[in-house]
Amino acid sequence: MAVAGNTPTANFLTKIGKMQSAGCRLCRIAREARDESNDGLAAETHGRINSAGCEGMATTVTGAHHSIWRHLYDSMHAAQKPKSKLKFFTLDKESNMSTLWRREEFLKICSKTELAEKAQDTEVTTPVKKSQEARYNLDPESFFVNCFWGRRPDGVAINEALQIVYI
Repeated sequence: MAVAGNTPTANFLTKIGKMQSAGCRLCRIAREARDESNDGLAAETHGRINSAGCEGMATTVTGAHHSIWRHLYDSMHAAQKPKSKLKFFTLDKESNMSTLWRREEFLKICSKTELAEKAQDTEVTTPVKKSQEARYNLDPESFFVNCFWGRRPDGVAINEALQIVYI
């Protein structure tokens, strides 16, 4: 049904005249639970309810993502040949970018200042979430810098010989 484009989502049901609104029903339920307005609900589509963009599915989708990523990351580490130049850094715990760049291995590749400069152009294109607007409005210039250093990549490996960090 998903491939054919006729999954019975609100968007599809509205198209065929079976519903009045294409607004995402899962987002509506999540907003009502938080006593928030249902204004401006995004259309409920198959892609939306299978993504973390849907407020009602965000926790489930994020949990599935983390589980799959952890299995993949652990499998890559387990299959690693003894002569491999890769070092895996986030096998047993999550680390944020700031914590990682305190390690000698990362500082050999580039300094925190160099990394921040390289990341700046990408960071400013990241949309500010509603929950972060107050922090952004207080200090827009440092907001993206703080977001970058607080970011927790799913997995990090480093090849010191080639001076490459894989995030």
